Amino acid sequence: MNDFRSLHRAGDPLILPNAWDVASARLLAGAGFPAIGTTSLGVAAVNGLPDGEGATDADTLRLVRRIAGLPCHVTVDIERGSVGMAVAVAAAGAAGINVEDAMGPVEPQVRLIRAVKRELPELFVNARTDTHWQRAGDLAETLRRVRAYADAGADGIFVPGLREPADIAAVVRAVDLPVNVLHDPCGPTLAELTALGVRRVSTGSLLFRVALAATVEAARAVRDGTPVRATGLPSYAEIAAAP
Repeated sequence: MNDFRSLHRAGDPLILPNAWDVASARLLAGAGFPAIGTTSLGVAAVNGLPDGEGATDADTLRLVRRIAGLPCHVTVDIERGSVGMAVAVAAAGAAGINVEDAMGPVEPQVRLIRAVKRELPELFVNARTDTHWQRAGDLAETLRRVRAYADAGADGIFVPGLREPADIAAVVRAVDLPVNVLHDPCGPTLAELTALGVRRVSTGSLLFRVALAATVEAARAVRDGTPVRATGLPSYAEIAAAP
């Protein structure tokens, strides 16, 4: 496999789908994606746990151990994170991690990034700031945070919820690192993001939510006697095949 860092290319961004269990990871790897991520919301939801509160470390680590042997790189959402969790997922075979600041103070996040990079210099640390996640967004604060995380040694910057082209361009200009944005079905197209200099586009919880919607839609169709989409589905044999 190519080095994970080398997949973050200007003009040809890494499209990173996010898996929530072994089956979704296997199918995404089988579809030819060179790297997959985990979605913390998906992992939390399938285990009946809250997202973003550090409740899924054991389940996330268990998942990474089961999918790290797939023919693709794996990068792991460890939520707010810790050095211990970073070490554990790296030992399990992860090529990278996401660590989020949850809009907490900047300095503890800077210390965490520095500590992880001292311990694991080869691990790709994607530093996420939540300045635009589930809130209106503050570009000045975003730029302050991404510069601090870049100076701390992060390998990439992730700003989920960032969708205005001018703001995306400003973040790309602010740091000499790959910038990761979350795919927004109502936001800029992949071509537009590429032109803005984005080097990684991830799906976050989108695939998981689409799968849930399709599940409910199919169940309703069976109940109501309406057609169920039956084309393009993975076969029983594909799903049942040993990892």
